[in-house]
Amino acid sequence: MYLTFGIIEYMERGIYMLTWEIQNAFYNDNVKVICGCDEAGRGPLAGPVFAAAVILPKGHVIEGLYDSKKLSRKVREALFDSIRREAVAYAIAHAEVYEIEAINILNASMLAMRRAVEMLDIKPDLALIDGNIARDFPFPTQPIVKGDGKIPSIAAASILAKVARDRFCSEMDRFYPGYNFTKNKGYATKEHKEAILRLGPCPVHRRSFLKKTLGDNFEQRDFWQGW
Repeated sequence: MYLTFGIIEYMERGIYMLTWEIQNAFYNDNVKVICGCDEAGRGPLAGPVFAAAVILPKGHVIEGLYDSKKLSRKVREALFDSIRREAVAYAIAHAEVYEIEAINILNASMLAMRRAVEMLDIKPDLALIDGNIARDFPFPTQPIVKGDGKIPSIAAASILAKVARDRFCSEMDRFYPGYNFTKNKGYATKEHKEAILRLGPCPVHRRSFLKKTLGDNFEQRDFWQGW
């Protein structure tokens, strides 16, 4: 019931359910199966970057489907279940912190999205990728700027990736208490940065991100000695 009320709230703010108009334009004789792909967690100071790939039945409408960033947590959670139940195929993948550090966050995001698409039970003829770059995919792709607010299958992928990563952050909080990962999801909140300076980093922190965010305060203390 709360899902419908949530939709009314979003409509009052000028946010509406997605149509299939744009995605339908990509179907042709050679493209019959399309997946949407998106990532979650490029910006945080800690944790893996997640990605999801979703193939929806052509023209299928999932009530309330929209860009995950514009939805409340309760609505995302409800849609997470609806998408998995109603999708033709879906997959969720991630790239680890050490991979982010080794190849940078952009390439790690591409790696996570590629893994998600490759994990699908059905091979798509085309992958629609959220953003302006689709790099190193061994299959046809089309980047779509702000695709999570335009393309149903990308919006569905954005929700799966976001919810999966949020749940993983709660697991990080259990293993590494003190940073409040459940609340901040690894992002650079004031509370999170103060915890890092007080406790030092933990194994799920992204070292390169900490240096950029904390600057001299971080560099003056050799937190990583002995790791």
